[in-house]
Amino acid sequence: MKLHKSDPKKSSIHKNKSLKIAIILPRFNDELGQKLLMNTQNELKELGIKNVQIYRVPGALELPFAAQKIALSKKYNAIIALGIVVRGETKHFDLVTEHSHSGLMQVSLTNKLPIIFGVLAVENEKQAIERVEEAKMNKGKEFAQAAVEMATFRA
Repeated sequence: MKLHKSDPKKSSIHKNKSLKIAIILPRFNDELGQKLLMNTQNELKELGIKNVQIYRVPGALELPFAAQKIALSKKYNAIIALGIVVRGETKHFDLVTEHSHSGLMQVSLTNKLPIIFGVLAVENEKQAIERVEEAKMNKGKEFAQAAVEMATFRA
């Protein structure tokens, strides 16, 4: 059995230049979301991606609808759905994270288009900051790398 492994860093940056990536970012928790977006964009540039379009939506529950509209346009090789959902005192956190995730997965499989689930589901603002800061976990970088890897995935 041969194991197929792809690495976005090892993929040809020249090849990556032709990729088109859409990023969807909710306005909810916008200050931290902007940092996540910036890190994602910076890594895409490092990987040679020049064609990136940003779409804004009100919140994480609107991500699947926006992703479906974007997927149907057939303009992109991958979508990165970003967002930050911080647990509150009600069950709303669970509903938002579960339904945004399942909706995005459905859109991805139905349209045969990679959609990276870049929604941070955190317990508190401190955890969110840890994940968006460039010098810390930098999840935006990971989401960008995953998008390029999946956009160039070959079976």
